[in-house]
Amino acid sequence: MMGEFDAIRPYDDAEVPAVLARLLSDPAFLDILTRFRFPRMANGFGWLLKPLIARRLRKEFAGVKCVATLQDKVEFYVDHTIERATDGVTYTGVEQFKSGTAYLFLANHRDIVMDPAFVNYAVYHAGLPTPRIAIGDNLLQKPFVSDMMRLNKSFIVHRSISGRREKLAAYQLLSAYINHSIRNDGASIWIAQAEGRAKDGNDRTDSAILKMFHMSRKDEPFGGVIQSLNLSPVSISYEYDPCDQAKARELYIRATTGTYTKAPGEDDLSIGLGITGYKGRVHINFNAPVTALFEDTKQLAAHIDRQILGGYRLFPVHYLAYAQWADADPQLQVPKANEVFGAEELAKAQAEWQRRLEACPEEHRPYLVLQYAMPVRNQYRVKAGLPL
Repeated sequence: MMGEFDAIRPYDDAEVPAVLARLLSDPAFLDILTRFRFPRMANGFGWLLKPLIARRLRKEFAGVKCVATLQDKVEFYVDHTIERATDGVTYTGVEQFKSGTAYLFLANHRDIVMDPAFVNYAVYHAGLPTPRIAIGDNLLQKPFVSDMMRLNKSFIVHRSISGRREKLAAYQLLSAYINHSIRNDGASIWIAQAEGRAKDGNDRTDSAILKMFHMSRKDEPFGGVIQSLNLSPVSISYEYDPCDQAKARELYIRATTGTYTKAPGEDDLSIGLGITGYKGRVHINFNAPVTALFEDTKQLAAHIDRQILGGYRLFPVHYLAYAQWADADPQLQVPKANEVFGAEELAKAQAEWQRRLEACPEEHRPYLVLQYAMPVRNQYRVKAGLPL
């Protein structure tokens, strides 16, 4: 049975040693690691550091024969990276999940690598099996990235296919794999609520993704299929987005020229900045799995949106941005930042927000404000029971 998923599935335990050996002799992979560990010395002494790093990693990962052991080892590095780049990670709602049950975690999407990493972090530290992660093939340009991600329970979503029939077949396979993973393998899945990051801060569920879950079980009613997948909406909130300036620039270019073309290597830069850049505090909220019966994707998308936007954690910076947003809704009862937060917390946020505004070219600023203000509008619309 598993043969049909070979093109997209994560590596299994038997494949781990060979893939690890391949990774640890890949010059491009060792180059990235060297830059990450020794940013100041990588250029001048990279030739010297690379073989040392390779030797150390071969020694450290010598006994690794399965994915679970690998994740235990990698978790140390993930925790270290998180500690360096955040002011702490909190999570809520994870206690409602049972370890013998598989879930479909559907999350808002702000950062390419860190969104699933933070969900993994919360699930791992709660003592539950980590989910398999959906990742677009547009991010797997280099063979080592593909190897690295598939070792860490990632499966591939083929996005760069252009033909309509090929696209349909790819979605069909993806649908079958997700259903098989949850119902047959008992393995949870993480997938973003829409293709591509919500660069304007407006988190919305794409109905096409919900339709895809049902595609491989077309003969069954939609609502029942969704119920069988334990779909749990997840809100990931970053106090600060390391890529906010780049997103503001892209939104400005789109608004003024009508299009935006990514420069070569732009995704790699976003990934690097997203991992190592300062994020302030991070909060992950897990909502209860959807149990109601939804007749169609539109109704279900609206329900998921309310859950994700309602569970989003607003930080002082969001209120500060909302207060200076030209499109703020005067009918919404949004309090001022100083009515919600203490003086010390607020002063720290004001200084950081000011720094970000000053670093942003003036014409891009409205798009920086938009990213932080939008979640406030969305959450207060949910609270007021207004349509989104």
